[in-house]
Amino acid sequence: MAYSYACADCEGMEACPAKVVAETEDELWQLIGLHAKIAHDEDAGEWDDETRAYLKTLIKTV
Repeated sequence: MAYSYACADCEGMEACPAKVVAETEDELWQLIGLHAKIAHDEDAGEWDDETRAYLKTLIKTV
């Protein structure tokens, strides 16, 4: 099973075309964090539990 995340699914990021797919959920979280840093100048290490919980709802299995 693989996991996917589309940035456009995140509230306020509808214009972002980024989509990532990874074999494991841990790998996907690393890619989401890297994308956030590069594309949105966000530090995933500063995300609070509420933000992480919300983002987790946007992860899909493929």
